[in-house]
Amino acid sequence: MPLDRRSPLPARFTRVAWSSVLVQFAEQIALVAAPLAAVLLLGAGATETALLQVAHTLPFLLLSIPVGLIVDRASLRSVLLASEALRTLTLACIVVLILTDWLTFEALLIVGFVGAIGTLGVGVAIPSAVPHLVPRDRLTDANAGLELGRSIAFISGPAVAGMIVAVAGVETAFVVGTVACGAAVALLTRIDIARTPPTSSRNAWGEIADGVRYVLSHALLRPMVVTSMIFNCGWFLVQSIFVVHALRNLAMTPATVGIAMGVFGLGMVFGALAAKPLLKRITLGRMSVFGPVGGFVAAGLMVMTLWMPTAVLALVSLFLFGLGPVLWSISTTSLRQAVTPSRMIGRVSSLLVVSTYGARPIGAGLGALIAAAFGMEWCIAVAAVLFAAQLAVVLASQLPAVRELPVSDEEQSPAHAP
Repeated sequence: MPLDRRSPLPARFTRVAWSSVLVQFAEQIALVAAPLAAVLLLGAGATETALLQVAHTLPFLLLSIPVGLIVDRASLRSVLLASEALRTLTLACIVVLILTDWLTFEALLIVGFVGAIGTLGVGVAIPSAVPHLVPRDRLTDANAGLELGRSIAFISGPAVAGMIVAVAGVETAFVVGTVACGAAVALLTRIDIARTPPTSSRNAWGEIADGVRYVLSHALLRPMVVTSMIFNCGWFLVQSIFVVHALRNLAMTPATVGIAMGVFGLGMVFGALAAKPLLKRITLGRMSVFGPVGGFVAAGLMVMTLWMPTAVLALVSLFLFGLGPVLWSISTTSLRQAVTPSRMIGRVSSLLVVSTYGARPIGAGLGALIAAAFGMEWCIAVAAVLFAAQLAVVLASQLPAVRELPVSDEEQSPAHAP
C-alpha cells in the first residue's frame, strides 16, 4: 500500500511525541542548570561538575537493560507515566532544596542520578511504544518527528537555561524544567497504548539473556549496536578535548565555541528535516549509511584542523557530527522496531541505549587518558580511527542492502514462542 504522507499521524502518537519533547527539553535545562547551581550556589570546581556529568549518565550504563526488561513486562503507559513523574519530582525537589537553603553537593548528585533514571525510562519506553501507536508504514515518519523534536530540545534547552539563570536565577531554571515535565505527565494521563504485556515463566536474567542473544545473532541489529558503541566512543573522545582545542589552536573565543555547539544542533535539525525527502530518492538501508559516513568525514575534517587550524573546518565538522547521527537514528530505529518481536522490544531498545549512552563516559575517559599521556592532538587522531572502524562495520553488514522495512520473526511465525 503506498504511503500517504498527507495523512496526520495518530493523535495518541502526537501526545506521546510532545511529552517526549517536553521531557528532553527539561533534561537539557537540568544538564545546564545543575552544574551552574553547583558553581554559583555551592562553590564547586571542575572535579565536582565532572562528577555531576557522571551522575546524569551513569544510570544509562548501569540500568538500561533492567529498565528494558521492565518495559517488556509492564504496561507501556505506566512506565512512561512513572518515568516522567519521577523526573518531575526530582526537578521539583531541587527547587525546594534551593529555596530552603538545604541544597548540598551530595544532594545534587543523588537527585541528579535518580532523575536520570526517569529520563532513561522515557528513552527506552517511547521507541518501544511507537509500533503500537502508528501503522507499520508510518514508522519512519514517526521516528523522524521524534528526532526533530529531540533536536529542537537539544538546541533550545541549553539556551533557555542559560538565559533564565542569567535573568532570574538558577532556581527559576529548575522551576521551568519542573513545569515542562509536569506538562509531559499531563499529556499521557488520557492515552492508552494497546499492548498486552506477555506472560513469562522465565526469570529476569534468563529474559535479559534472551534479548542479548537475539541482538547479537541478528544480521541487522548486531551492526547497529556495534556501530553505535564505536561512534559514541569516538564522538565523546572528540568532545572531551574540543573546547581546549578550539580555544588554544583554532583562535576561537568562548562565544564562538558556543556558536559551534549551536551548529552541531543545527545539523541535527537539518538531518531530521531531510529524512523524508531523502527516503523518496534512496532506500532505507542506504540512508542508514549516511550517519557513519557523516561521522567519518567529520572526523577527517577535525583531523585537518591540526594542520589547517581554522574555525571553518571545525564548524563544518560539527555540523556533520550533528547531521549524521540523526539520519542514522531515524532509519535504524525504524528498522529495529520492524524486525524486533514485540515481546522483547524493550530489551532490544535498552541494548541500543547502552551502546549509545554507555559508550559516552568510556569515550570521555579515554580522551582524558590519551590527552594526559600523549596530548589532545592524539585524541583527535584516535577518534578518526574509531570513526573509520564504525564505517567499516556498517559497510560490511547487511544494513546498506535493506530496501524496505523487513518483518520480524514474530510476524513470520505467529506461533513462535520465547
